Amino acid sequence: MTEFHVTERAVVHAPVERVWEVVSRTDRYAEWVAGAIEVTDHHGVATVGRTYAERNRTLGPLRTDSVWTVVEIDPLRRRVDTGVGFAPLKDVTSVFEFEPTRGADGREATRMTYRVEYVIGFGPVGLLLDRIQRPGMRANMRTSMANLNTLIRSETVGAHG
Repeated sequence: MTEFHVTERAVVHAPVERVWEVVSRTDRYAEWVAGAIEVTDHHGVATVGRTYAERNRTLGPLRTDSVWTVVEIDPLRRRVDTGVGFAPLKDVTSVFEFEPTRGADGREATRMTYRVEYVIGFGPVGLLLDRIQRPGMRANMRTSMANLNTLIRSETVGAHG
């Protein structure tokens, strides 16, 4: 089995407290996570040891059902979830990290790191499968963070009229 990881970073134009609030709501993932069609089971705010389930898009027209378990929370800094249901990927771990920063305009912003760790079996075939799926995974991670930024900004504009 070969271990892989993919990491993407972005700046979300909102204070870390607001970003944390939205990312912690497992029931809202279909609103911003690229590939999440719907959240089929959730517990609201992420809680260590609790699970949530999604219906996801995978490669092309393929769909899958995934179940995630929240395994670590360091409030306002880091959250780690493990997931199943992404064959041929195994031991999937999603890590969100947040760091307060300032945007180009000087306002509070959040530097977000999104990391996915996983294992693919099948020896050399697994390496080929990873080369095929990795660009889409990276694109989805970037899209997810852009969607999160847009969602938070739209709610901020709506709240302030």
